[in-house]
Amino acid sequence: MTRTAVPMSRSMKIRRRNETLAGYLFIGPWLFCFLAFTLVPFIISFVLSFMEYNMLSSPAFVGMANYVKLFTNDKLFKTALGVTLKFVFIAIPLRLAFALLVAMILNRNSKMVPLYRVVYYLPSILGGSVAVSVMWRYCFSKTGVLNTALNAIGIASDISWISNKDTALWSLILLFIWQFGSPMLIFLSGLKQIPKSYYEAAECDGAGPLTRFFRITLPLLTPIIFFNLVMQMIGGFMVFSQAMIITDGGPMNRTLVYALYLYRQSFAYYKMGYGCAMAWVLMMIIGFFTLLVFKSSSAWVFYENEMK
Repeated sequence: MTRTAVPMSRSMKIRRRNETLAGYLFIGPWLFCFLAFTLVPFIISFVLSFMEYNMLSSPAFVGMANYVKLFTNDKLFKTALGVTLKFVFIAIPLRLAFALLVAMILNRNSKMVPLYRVVYYLPSILGGSVAVSVMWRYCFSKTGVLNTALNAIGIASDISWISNKDTALWSLILLFIWQFGSPMLIFLSGLKQIPKSYYEAAECDGAGPLTRFFRITLPLLTPIIFFNLVMQMIGGFMVFSQAMIITDGGPMNRTLVYALYLYRQSFAYYKMGYGCAMAWVLMMIIGFFTLLVFKSSSAWVFYENEMK
């Protein structure tokens, strides 16, 4: 038996048109911002990466010259990339490990836990601000809080941690680890989703805390670890404000991260075309490492339905 289409009445057509119009009105602000501040600049930066443009005169097409210079005749590019890779490969694992540790501590039934969650999350809100970066710079200066604390416990220290070529990058890494609140909350949410019956059954079988962690907690958290790893890795490659305010790339370019060098080329040296080429190279580098994480996920990311 075939069904015949029922023609819509005029009122139904008007109602549907109004609903469609209301939908477009609701997404209008987001759509405008996406086009004006994301898609259009994205396209313009790609075009300018093939141009020589100093923001004061008309851009001139130079083809692949910016990319060729970047890889063959720019020593600071390799320096900045090396500093950024070192920062990412050290800071991201430490940040995730510390966030997971704090999340496990907070995953307990206590009246003070909500307050602790807020306190631990505050650095993530304030950590990227200019005020906190300035505070961090003074804390690690020659007369800062760190040296005062070390001298108070009998360890003589009068070096400027942010001006020493061996410790400057570590001061930035420590600040990045200090901003662990966001991945910590995500880990905490994942811990809440693990059924308690798994731990109870493991305890009945005589499993200790370490065995329960490596056999139950860690495997079931691998999807959360995967998500946090990707998001934190992208953020690590784009670290900028801390390096600019605290060390300004020094000493001896030991903290010259990629985004800071990109900023200098674009807005300090007025080489906007060259800076756009650097931005696209950075996007490809992030895409490459993100693809590696996705490709490797099948070997170490486990889902609950796969473990039953």
